[in-house]
Amino acid sequence: MQGRSGPLPYSPPTVEHAGNISVQDRPLLLTRDFGLVWSGQLISQIGDGVSKLALLWFVYAVTGSPLKTSVIGLLQTIPPIVLGPIIGVYVDRLPKKMLLITSDVLRALLIGLIPCLIPVESFTVSVLYALVLLHAIATAVFGPALTAAIPSFVPKTQFTAANALLQGTTSLGIVFGPALSGLGIAAYGSQEVLCLNAATYLISAACLTLVRFAKPVASSPSPASTPTMLQDLIEGFRYGVVTQPRLLLLTGIAVLYTFGTSALTALFPVFARKMLGLGPVEVGYLWSALGVGLLLTSIGLLWVTDWMVKDRMRLIMGASVLSGAALCALTQTLDPYLAGFFMGIVGCGMGAFTPIAWGIIQELAPSQMIGRVLGLYGTGAMTAAIGGISAFGWITERQGPETGLLGIALVLLITALAATRMSRASAGA
Repeated sequence: MQGRSGPLPYSPPTVEHAGNISVQDRPLLLTRDFGLVWSGQLISQIGDGVSKLALLWFVYAVTGSPLKTSVIGLLQTIPPIVLGPIIGVYVDRLPKKMLLITSDVLRALLIGLIPCLIPVESFTVSVLYALVLLHAIATAVFGPALTAAIPSFVPKTQFTAANALLQGTTSLGIVFGPALSGLGIAAYGSQEVLCLNAATYLISAACLTLVRFAKPVASSPSPASTPTMLQDLIEGFRYGVVTQPRLLLLTGIAVLYTFGTSALTALFPVFARKMLGLGPVEVGYLWSALGVGLLLTSIGLLWVTDWMVKDRMRLIMGASVLSGAALCALTQTLDPYLAGFFMGIVGCGMGAFTPIAWGIIQELAPSQMIGRVLGLYGTGAMTAAIGGISAFGWITERQGPETGLLGIALVLLITALAATRMSRASAGA
């Protein structure tokens, strides 16, 4: 795409074309394709927020065990760990639009099966675990496919902004979803609340059918030269580890970050019940405070989308310190309102990492390799998540929730140190 001096024949807009034609001249939410993606994700993320608390609350209410509650979080991390690299290859090979729509439809069917099609007497924790695992497999495909598709309709200078806006839908889901879920659980029960998410996935799929995904300009290899699955995996691994060492360092930082934050989100209902004695409605509102913090940071990232990598990593460093300090303060209060304030601060700190990390991957990796780089990144991060959930589930059960929260805070402070190192490395790159 360099050295363009003459007119080009018409083709579907590439990233650069999209920036020159429309995206660069208008806010992302006002562009047709990104606006459709954002709208569909907003609806489905609110549904996710509704169902997440209902799932965790149901298991904890039935078992009374933090360890068994944490199994839900573990099941959601297994597919990215085991299948992440393979999923990455297919994200690079297959049309992303098809992958996204298929994943949404499958998730709608699976989340609908949980409360709607299984008789109440057969609705055991084991059945729930099985359906959550299948749902997690479909989600493991959707996430990398959506992230890898961003360069298809967003210019390079706005990658971080696009990721932040999509994270904003997650934040809104956390703000409204748990509060609605808490009210629904109190009024109807957790099983009925889970039905709502099926419809939201179908709405997301309908929005995606209208999106125009640009095809990158690339030469198509002949059938005889098509690489094997193993060759694709090796190529992606070599690029992410050897060719671009900054991507390896970024993955290491994500490992630390996810080790702590996944434990926090998986065990949050346990912390709230044991430390503050809250019921489902109050826990929902407290979780919503976390979403408010995430949303505020997502909005703030719109103004740093064109910062240098070193500056964005410094922002991650400061945000991690902020979250760690707020978690330490959370262990010292019994006031639910003050706890809500601290959870909002935690959300502000947590909101910086993912949009920035994804934006760096989208900038450094070629478009035909983003899926495999994300597969490597996701495998490392989710492996850390399963370790963090297990470790802090055990610590919380044996040592108490205060010790568990302080341990998570320590992990976030270590993450800040690692981010400082990458900032320095990027300054010299």
